[in-house]
Amino acid sequence: MKEKYQTWYSPTLGRNIDLLVYGEWGYPILLFPTSMGSFSQNRDMGLTESARGFVETGKVKLYCVDSIDKDSWYGKHLSPAMKAHNYALYDRFLSNELVPSIQAECNVEKIGVAGCSFGGYHALNFGFKHPEKVAYLFSMSGAFDIRSFVGGHFDDNVYFNNPIDFMQNEQGWRYNHMKIVLGTSEWDICLNDNVRMGQVLNDKGIGHWLDIRGWQTHDWPLWCQMFPDYISKMGL
Repeated sequence: MKEKYQTWYSPTLGRNIDLLVYGEWGYPILLFPTSMGSFSQNRDMGLTESARGFVETGKVKLYCVDSIDKDSWYGKHLSPAMKAHNYALYDRFLSNELVPSIQAECNVEKIGVAGCSFGGYHALNFGFKHPEKVAYLFSMSGAFDIRSFVGGHFDDNVYFNNPIDFMQNEQGWRYNHMKIVLGTSEWDICLNDNVRMGQVLNDKGIGHWLDIRGWQTHDWPLWCQMFPDYISKMGL
């Protein structure tokens, strides 16, 4: 499976962002790491390998991006307002810099986004904020309420990056085109978060698949089963 390392200088963030890209062609999926994980984490933990067959046959092309978790939600050295501000910049980097480049490179109007655990938050938050850029959303064991990271602080950057809040005021028709999967399991520590998000989507009439698997925990073996299964259902 062809692997390509890239470094992207982001004017928005004022820093380099590292990526690993798998495949030469195929439908693009932007893949986020878990909490404070690096751009190589999904490779190191076997998630990209689980999709090898789809990459090597040109069905999908994977873009594993770095996060800035240590300088946003997990930045204990930062004020709550600065955590949210920095994450808003990360979202702007994705929306205005990286994703348009992926769209152009793969000649698609919309991309796929995916991630496990906190990567599931990243994927869902981006997809729900920018539905015009996303056709497939695979969140595996995500949690979708970031208020625990900011104490009692609340501002626009918190609200607009907290999908459990802003989705309650969205218009459901904006998401009719999107294939949404909320993957979880009976023993997943994030089970309730996914059930709650599913209820929000139901209230808005937004179609989705709440995939609750049996007798598995919040860990990589579960996600390495889910990811290729979800890709196989993309209909590519």
